[in-house]
Amino acid sequence: MMHRLLLIVPLAALFVIGLSAVPSFVADGRMASMAFADDDDDGGGNDDDDGGGGGGAAGATDDDEGRFPVFGNRPRTPQAGPAGPQAPDFAPDEIVTLALTEADLAVLVGQGFTVLDEQALEALDTTSRRLRIPNDLTLDEAREAARGVPSGQDADFNHYYRSEQAFSSSCRGVDCPARILVDWPLDLSRDGGCGNGVRIGMIDTGINAAHTTFTGADLEVLRLGDEALPESGALHGTAVAALLVGDPGSRSPGLVPGASLIAVDAFHSSGGDERTDVFTLLSGLDHLAEARVSIINLSLAGPPNAVLERAVTQLVEAEDIVLVAAVGNDGPAADPAYPAAYASVIAVTAVDRDGVVYRRAITGSHVDIAAPGVDVWTAASISGARPKTGTSYAVPFVTAAAAILRDTRPELRAAEVAAALQALARDIGDPGPDNVYGAGLVQFDPVCSDRPLILPD
Repeated sequence: MMHRLLLIVPLAALFVIGLSAVPSFVADGRMASMAFADDDDDGGGNDDDDGGGGGGAAGATDDDEGRFPVFGNRPRTPQAGPAGPQAPDFAPDEIVTLALTEADLAVLVGQGFTVLDEQALEALDTTSRRLRIPNDLTLDEAREAARGVPSGQDADFNHYYRSEQAFSSSCRGVDCPARILVDWPLDLSRDGGCGNGVRIGMIDTGINAAHTTFTGADLEVLRLGDEALPESGALHGTAVAALLVGDPGSRSPGLVPGASLIAVDAFHSSGGDERTDVFTLLSGLDHLAEARVSIINLSLAGPPNAVLERAVTQLVEAEDIVLVAAVGNDGPAADPAYPAAYASVIAVTAVDRDGVVYRRAITGSHVDIAAPGVDVWTAASISGARPKTGTSYAVPFVTAAAAILRDTRPELRAAEVAAALQALARDIGDPGPDNVYGAGLVQFDPVCSDRPLILPD
């Protein structure tokens, strides 16, 4: 008995010491998101291969498709832990206006508003302003005051918008048949093929333009925003851009490698939170409209905003630009995210290799169409390629299909392009359009082939 006690006591002590050394997110049955989200190591990690590099947990898999982190041989279901700090939805003391007259501006200045910044939006033929609110008003009161002048009806908060990426998984190249799922041609080149020469715009985070996948690409990167703010990383923007114009002979081939891409980096980093605000977003949209792009890829999402709604509606209806945006990753029960939920914007959800909706995708009557967005193979931020998951990565598939339609059917207006893509989609889920998949899965064979394109009635 004494021998057993002498053995048990040291072992118990080692067990307690071991538990104290285990990070809390493992010890209490949870795995923090960093183990999954670190699919690109912008901090200098070995981000140059099929998932073996980077600073994430080796072998960790996302649970997007029913898999869970494994400790030993027993699966552990992640438990909900204490919520971290909530990222802000808008600047705390700013209002953004569109088309405010000088007379109405003078009224607001007289009430204590201060002009922080203003920009002429050439394509929209108006001026946007960012105003500091008076010290004696709450943000809601300030917005109402701005809307109280005749030309301030669209005044709103300076909302933040974020890229809609999610976690990486364990998928490897040949295990990611996203292109086969939607009948995308596999023999494209920069010199010939579907959508060549179409001008596409995108607003996103930074892009590593030196990545080898962009060799030979017609790619222009434009940095916007306050130069005093820390730049965003290149993880998200590089992946989205590569899905569009990546080298067709590389491990991250683009869907329309011969297209022309103007990428606006409108994001900045704030305490680890990568975001853009509506004032900068307006500037990016205007730059792209001035550059005469045909389609704009918006792999981002945020709250509703009256100024943004007016701008995107005008871009589609008056400027004839197709806008494609991510529905967002806040879960099927979440409120709609914007700009995807605006009627003039094509709202894209994500599906996995079996055509099953991504479990974190927002649902609702605003969902227009589905595309691959789970374990999609695309460029990593430094070099090489990795699988990516999120509604962000579904958007380029629809953007590329829209580019092809604009190339083959130039007479179609922006709203007609959106309708055509939905009409040609393969119905999945409940029969007919539904709140999960919209019209169904985007299809490329009808739009990228030698056969005449026949649109359903």
